[in-house]
Amino acid sequence: MQSSKSSLAALTIGAIGVVYGDIGTSVLYAVKEVFGSGHVPFTIPNVYGILSIFFWTLTVIVSIKYVVLVLRADNNGEGGLIAMLALASQAVKDKPQLRQVLLAVGIFGTSLFYGDGVITPAISVLSAVEGLEVVSPAFKDWVIPLTLVVLFMLFVVQKRGTGGIGRFFGPITLMWFAAISVLGVSHILRHPEILYALSPHYAVMFMYHQPGITFIILGAVVLCVTGAEALYADLGHFGKKPIRLAWFSVVMPSLTLNYFGQGALLLANPEAVKNPFFMMAPDWALLPLVVLATAATVIASQALITGAFSVTKQVIQLGYLPRLNIQHTSVRDTGQIYIPFVNWGLFVAIVLAVVMFRSSSNLAAAYGIAVCTDMLITTILTFFVIRYAWKYPLWLCVAATGWFFVVDVTFWASNLLKLLQGGWFPLMIGGGIFTLMMTWKQGRVLLNEKLKADAIDLPSFLEAVFVTPPTRVDGTAVFLTAEPGTVPNAMLHNLKHNKVLHEHNLFVTVRSHEVPWIGMSKRAEIESLGHDCWQVVLHYGFKNDPDVPKALEQIRNRGCAIEPMTTSYFLSRDTVVPTIGTGMATWREKLFAQMHHNASAAADFLQLPNNSVVELGSKIEI
Repeated sequence: MQSSKSSLAALTIGAIGVVYGDIGTSVLYAVKEVFGSGHVPFTIPNVYGILSIFFWTLTVIVSIKYVVLVLRADNNGEGGLIAMLALASQAVKDKPQLRQVLLAVGIFGTSLFYGDGVITPAISVLSAVEGLEVVSPAFKDWVIPLTLVVLFMLFVVQKRGTGGIGRFFGPITLMWFAAISVLGVSHILRHPEILYALSPHYAVMFMYHQPGITFIILGAVVLCVTGAEALYADLGHFGKKPIRLAWFSVVMPSLTLNYFGQGALLLANPEAVKNPFFMMAPDWALLPLVVLATAATVIASQALITGAFSVTKQVIQLGYLPRLNIQHTSVRDTGQIYIPFVNWGLFVAIVLAVVMFRSSSNLAAAYGIAVCTDMLITTILTFFVIRYAWKYPLWLCVAATGWFFVVDVTFWASNLLKLLQGGWFPLMIGGGIFTLMMTWKQGRVLLNEKLKADAIDLPSFLEAVFVTPPTRVDGTAVFLTAEPGTVPNAMLHNLKHNKVLHEHNLFVTVRSHEVPWIGMSKRAEIESLGHDCWQVVLHYGFKNDPDVPKALEQIRNRGCAIEPMTTSYFLSRDTVVPTIGTGMATWREKLFAQMHHNASAAADFLQLPNNSVVELGSKIEI
């Protein structure tokens, strides 16, 4: 019992560091952007109204929607948009057209995650370093260079893994929440009447008297819930209980105290509106606060970068991106990975964002659209999960998700007003990645159709071969093939050029499924084809690491003995040739051919031993 309590405490502190870093640092800029927009006249009733809207936005979107409802939609213990998409698509698999639409919508939401992954580190770190301007205006010219240095150092250390520094994330973020709570309380004690704004009455009155202004400022209010998607995405790492406990015991109270403290400061000193967070601190605490804020924003950014690596790996497994070089940074934790292409691609885009927008206020205009679109997509997918997977009555599903749908659409529509000011930037990134994903998926379909059309039936071929069998040589040949039951090109080339056949032959197909995990007990299906030949299908979930040699060890006791020292792996390395006419648009076929050419080696992805791999090439027209 004692150990379970201590593990719960450890998981809760871990969740505070990883899950809530992003939403925890939104206090740096959210209030500043609402009042700094120039749309809200600075009056005492307006301060009460805005704070009330902040509090109830946090309550409705984070506490009720995500912490209470969405966290229930776990896919074998896993969360996040990919897990939700897999749940929803499986729930409607008997409705193929609806399933295709949901898959496209979900993949678009996943693409937008990368846009969010660019804006979040940029705005978070920039807003923290901007605290130096409050210390002294002389630091103004140093803000952007220092921001870029901090971000560069963050991306450089990614290849070393976060295992070493990860243990400090929770305690540092806990210090951050303690600090923002103390700052908030110190100002609330001077103006305790600000707590009246906890009543929804003030939010309702503000919206009733100023509906136009309310609609406009919702695009800035949404900044207070940035990172809400993260608490669902990290469900698999921490579990529901620690995430919920961390939110209700530490994060929500700390955020509320700080926002209301900023409101109390504005009541006493309207001039503080230019940077209310840092102006809450006494002069002696400013520099330490800037350092702590920078550390907190780096941790928030780290969680997003790690998330980008995980999502990329899952999308590759689901077949929406080509294989990339994935490096494991921890021997113990297989989930700790590093993808160089994603790491430096994100860094270049973030540098571009910082240099283009130059301030957290300008970046705030770019923020929101990607976040709100993802929130809207999560709500839509949740409806299909609770309706078709959980089989709840239609009226209850509409009631449960309809209210959140209206709230999400309202926030989303408000953020569209920021489209020209910067909202186009994350949409452009998301749109580009969505195009890559859909091109790769459709290209793979065309490639498989071409392979099927040219394929030779494997059992018939083997029967014909063994009428006058070729020379058999010692050892085992493992032929990797996209479709079971068809003759691999590698085998045809081997017979044509080498005129030999191995003593044992395995025809292996690797299948990825729309579930997070598939256990070892369900990993391999094996079927004997006679003449010491076997058809093997290996099954993996989108969070499993494909490891063909390890999986093949399982079939030793099924009549197929595999000795690593005498086993060779044969792969077909296809070169795609785009053709004009059928299939995709020519530019998409050329793009697919280029992606196919640049994909990392299948041998590395499937963890095949380098000294036992034979690759035989062929050209395929699509």
